[in-house]
Order: sequence, then structure tokens, then C-alpha cells
Amino acid sequence: MKTPDATVEQRALLLRTLGHPVRLRIVAGLAGGCACVKEIWECLGLPQAVVSQHLKVMKEHGILDARRDGARVCYSLKEKMLAELVRILGLQV
Repeated sequence: MKTPDATVEQRALLLRTLGHPVRLRIVAGLAGGCACVKEIWECLGLPQAVVSQHLKVMKEHGILDARRDGARVCYSLKEKMLAELVRILGLQV
């Protein structure tokens, strides 16, 4: 069975994007549900600007959804399979 090239390219981009430790930590944290930017950077113990940059990259690559809740922006995983990937990698929070 042959996998279409476009699918292979999309999954390769996904894996490259998730290849950064901070991004993997964010995805692992979001596997349990949505969180706002402040909750994410406080949990990670990183500067807000660093976390926001990683969130932006993941949103641009279709990994995260973002929704505005008043002044807050809440992020969640776009695909359910990402939560399964977190589990397979042993990164559950």
C-alpha cells in the first residue's frame, strides 16, 4: 500500500515542528485540554515571549487551534492523534 506523497510531506513537517523540546512540552500539556497562554508559560517556567513564539509556529503549521476568550487566547490541539502521540512517547502530564 502506497501513502500519498502529500501525506508523507505533511507528517514530516509535523514531526519537524514538534522536534523542539519546548513544543513537545506544550503539546504534552495540551493533550489534557485547552489552556491560555499565561497558564502555558507559567507551567513551563519560560518567558511569555518564548512560549508565544512557539505557539505561533505550531498554529501556523496546523498543530494548534486558538480561540479568543475575552482578553485571553486559549490553545488546544487541532488533531486528536497528537494526544495519542504524546501517550506513545511517554510524555503524558
